[in-house]
Amino acid sequence: MKDKTVLITGATDGIGRQTALKLAKNGARILIHGRNEKKCQHTISFIENQGGRSHIEYFCADLSDFKQIRRMADNILGSTDRLDVLINNAGIFEKERKLTSDGLELTFAVNHLAYFLLTGLLLDLLKGSAPARIVNVSSMAHSSDIDFNNLQGEKHYSGLEAYSLSKLANILFTFSLAEKLKDSGITVNCLHPGVISTKLLHAGFGFGGDSLEEGAKTSVFLASSNEIADISGEYFNNSRRASPASIAYDKDIQKRLWDISELLCGFVYPI
Repeated sequence: MKDKTVLITGATDGIGRQTALKLAKNGARILIHGRNEKKCQHTISFIENQGGRSHIEYFCADLSDFKQIRRMADNILGSTDRLDVLINNAGIFEKERKLTSDGLELTFAVNHLAYFLLTGLLLDLLKGSAPARIVNVSSMAHSSDIDFNNLQGEKHYSGLEAYSLSKLANILFTFSLAEKLKDSGITVNCLHPGVISTKLLHAGFGFGGDSLEEGAKTSVFLASSNEIADISGEYFNNSRRASPASIAYDKDIQKRLWDISELLCGFVYPI
């Protein structure tokens, strides 16, 4: 990973921070994203103190706010001429239904639409850096179906259902984007990080899990391993290809979610 530039969202805590640390130790130039400037600065100090001595920068944005996502993307584009790996890692679990400043359900907005919009805004930079990689952190807790009339909890809301739906959306997005970027030099894959002791796991499910080191392994593998340099459009678990719910392969479902995502984000992909 020496001299590779990697952007990791949600990198000030949990799996994201551990992923940033590991890749920094491997020599990558790290761009970390967080909502809070002080936490970003603290994360850089943590990584450096743990032996991650590579070049590290930070960018702040609330991923529930499209204006802030666009501003962050502009700042990234103004600060670097290449992006070798984008790891969409940030995620939330909300027990109660909340709306963003854009009027969207919070879990769906942060866990899916932020991935969709940020990736699209940085896509030309990734193309110019090819071979490049996009890694989307999903979950084995993804849903096995999708109700397009309740994407944002309009009819009824459950924190677990909203989270599971957003994680299915990550996989549908991954598979769609991989197909659209075929032969572009950019690979797109997604993963289940494991059942890991994070704030999200405790908040959403009420129990602990494996270490953060275990949680970062598959993200690091997809970001750096030569074994999967030419593999795209796959779902991984424990650094191995796995099979998500069958609905994830439905082309009509993929297209419908893609079209809705473009509409909600007010952004048409440059592909």
